[in-house]
Amino acid sequence: MSRELKDKVVVVTGGASGLGKGIVERSLAEGAKVVIADVQDDLGAKLAAAAGTDALFHHTDVGDQDQIAALIAAAVERFGGLHVMVNNAGRSSPLKRSLFDEDFSEFDSVMRVNLLGVMAGTRDAARHMAEHGGGSIINISSIGGILAGGGVATYRASKAAVIQFSKAAAIELAHYDIRVNCIAPGNIPTPILRSAATEEDREKLEAFEARIRQTMRDDRPLKREGTADDVAEAVLYFGTDRSRYVTGTVLPVDGGTVAGKVITRKSKS
Repeated sequence: MSRELKDKVVVVTGGASGLGKGIVERSLAEGAKVVIADVQDDLGAKLAAAAGTDALFHHTDVGDQDQIAALIAAAVERFGGLHVMVNNAGRSSPLKRSLFDEDFSEFDSVMRVNLLGVMAGTRDAARHMAEHGGGSIINISSIGGILAGGGVATYRASKAAVIQFSKAAAIELAHYDIRVNCIAPGNIPTPILRSAATEEDREKLEAFEARIRQTMRDDRPLKREGTADDVAEAVLYFGTDRSRYVTGTVLPVDGGTVAGKVITRKSKS
């Protein structure tokens, strides 16, 4: 590792598992002091304990603005600053058979975590960064916020909103030398798809998930499976001076899915 984040303080929401854990581990390997924010206390505390004094776990429900403010304060108190804020925490909306079956019962919950959490995290991190020489804010969206598709309508809407908010914030915060960028992962196995299943469908989820994953592979130009480390690599780029002239962008980390579907060419007989 090149230790590109040496002497930097990084906060990662949703950092106890999935993509967030990958971002935490890569940030630590690059020399950062990392605050792991999550509601999964056991996983978060275990991850922080394994990292030693370079990591702190802080219980945080990103849907609660007071807890976001407390998270930023804890990072500054423990490590003396904040240089990179990764608003990663997210959840899916329930998977329904069709839009006609959607009752939007979890709309408020999904939007609080996926959108309000990003907005409050961006705001509170920027308040500190504006008075301390700037910094980098990285908001995790999804290719579901770029590409239209059926199912998980609330989730898609929340992730599309994250992209638009991030661009607006980038314009406003550039004056303070704060960069705001978006990463849109896709086709990377994480627990979030499993959380989209309703209780009655959970027994069918394994077959459904396998079918969805295969469809994703078929449509993806790059056939290598994406990993959490691929997303962490993108976070590292945005969190360092390598992207010092980059703000307001959306970077799909999806094996080329957003670029378009693979065209199957028939072989000549």
